[in-house]
Amino acid sequence: MARSRPGGRRSAATRPAAPPSGSPPPGTEPAPAPSLASAVLPRVWQGIGYRPLPDAAAARPLFDFAAVPWPDRGPLAFAWGAFSAAPPGERVVGAVLAEAGDGSLMLHGPVVVVEESPVEVAVQLVAAALDHAAALGVSTVFTRPQGLDRVWVRFGFIPVPESTLPAGLAGRPGAGLYAWRGGTALWTLREPARE
Repeated sequence: MARSRPGGRRSAATRPAAPPSGSPPPGTEPAPAPSLASAVLPRVWQGIGYRPLPDAAAARPLFDFAAVPWPDRGPLAFAWGAFSAAPPGERVVGAVLAEAGDGSLMLHGPVVVVEESPVEVAVQLVAAALDHAAALGVSTVFTRPQGLDRVWVRFGFIPVPESTLPAGLAGRPGAGLYAWRGGTALWTLREPARE
């Protein structure tokens, strides 16, 4: 027969309180969205600068060079560019555009024209775009895979059927569709009830 030591059992008053029903376990709450001011701050990674493009048209030659369709159906929410030093100043070497539609975004690109680490430049552009989208309060971001599956999967994008596109973003050229929903791995194709 085992002996219990004095004071071995905690009284109800000294036990830690259980979290309220329906709340996530401690430490698993989603991180708060960045503020818009912090989301659009310029970034630098391995000598390449990343910042919002004040005029998305600066990225048009990259899209034309890579034969990626230019988004001309809906309004652009934002555009990010990757810049490298080039005499006498700098040149745009990568870009990603975000088209707005029905409370969601459709990313076009990233298009990158550097020889060294182009996938990592694309990753930095996608990270900046997702931070920007989260700061705007966008819950769903769509994209066409364009052979960049490993980039999309890294950020939690999953393949989804065309029927999940909102009407404002439907009918864009390309094959396949990926979507990101706030960085969470929990997905449902059912939309939340609107009040």
